[in-house]
Amino acid sequence: MKVVCVGGGPAGLYFSILMKLRDGGHDITVYERDPAGSTYGWGVTYWAGLLDKLRAGDPVSARAVEDASVRWSDGVAHLRGATTRHHGDEGFGIGRHRLLDLLAGRARDLGVRVVHGREAEPGEIADGAAGAGLVVAADGVRSALRTRWAGHFGTEVAIGRNPYIWLGTTQVFDAFTFSFVETPHGWIWCYAYRFSADASTVVVECAPETWRGLGLDRRTEAEGLALLGDLFSDVLEGHPLTGRGGGAGAPAQWLAFRTLTNRTWHRGNVVLLGDAAHTTHYSIGAGTSLALEDALALTASLHAGGAAPAAGGAGLDAALTRYENVRRAELLSVQSAARYSARWYEELPRYLRLPPERMFALLGQRHSPLLPYVPPQLYYRLDSAAGRIESLRRLKRWLGPRLAGSLHARARS
Repeated sequence: MKVVCVGGGPAGLYFSILMKLRDGGHDITVYERDPAGSTYGWGVTYWAGLLDKLRAGDPVSARAVEDASVRWSDGVAHLRGATTRHHGDEGFGIGRHRLLDLLAGRARDLGVRVVHGREAEPGEIADGAAGAGLVVAADGVRSALRTRWAGHFGTEVAIGRNPYIWLGTTQVFDAFTFSFVETPHGWIWCYAYRFSADASTVVVECAPETWRGLGLDRRTEAEGLALLGDLFSDVLEGHPLTGRGGGAGAPAQWLAFRTLTNRTWHRGNVVLLGDAAHTTHYSIGAGTSLALEDALALTASLHAGGAAPAAGGAGLDAALTRYENVRRAELLSVQSAARYSARWYEELPRYLRLPPERMFALLGQRHSPLLPYVPPQLYYRLDSAAGRIESLRRLKRWLGPRLAGSLHARARS
């Protein structure tokens, strides 16, 4: 099969690796519009369960990714001068640039053509000039291929309420760190985690009123970094924040999160992968993992019969439909967790009235569909009791998914 992957992020590169491992005869080209080495961003997170899946897909790239990652197992929250530390599941961080280098190198070693600085135009794909039996749209949340046929895909985008910004720092955190700071204009907070031996990612978020009140909507990148460095000086300990580096007077790269869904994920021989198909709020740290899992599922669906289906036939449509159905089912719980996590932060003042250790405990419960509908103090007491009483624990496990399904159905109607 001749395959064209549009987008040289983790999803497209990993899919090309998996396809080559299944059948070295596949003719695969990955087009990435940006020059080599120009990727934005600092580090990405993932959890131990992903490594097991990567080892099953390709032990060589899994070992390279694991060796290049850093680990942590604690979470730390700073609030009102108090510091609370909880021990949790093991997490991993890796520089985005390093991850892409590893995957691109592995893909090339297997015979994949990885072309940087070249964008496969939607018109070119539509006209069949690429001559591909399968076109994988792995070109992100603003996918040009998906946008061309947005009506067919049934693309819907919901814009989040809170502005946020991705930053870096030379401060190296020993745990996944949260800091909540009260200002005269409201609360502002950050999530921070290391991704290498000498660097960390810092994501800053706040309500729109706080963002405007602090003048962050008007400040240049340099001015904003100076203000944020002062606000989070307790955790930065003198280390500077770094931005995209747009030059003197450049605006700061504040964003509003785009939750993207599609009614269908394929059209003819074009299939959506990763953020082009779906997004989940960054606060659950799952974006890269979900993209790689998409690649695993698509490869498995294409080779379910032992060999990839012929281009243009019913077999290809069946394989793409199978991929979509499998991934939709697997994403339900993750998407629910992401919706409630985003909502928790949008309603943050509701929880900041609690003592710091209780607030941090509910931070760990932010994926719960029950939490928004129960007074925080009461939820904390019930959750603490559920940890001790088996019958309450069973009731919580039973009630949570049913309430989430009911509320999700009501929101869609």
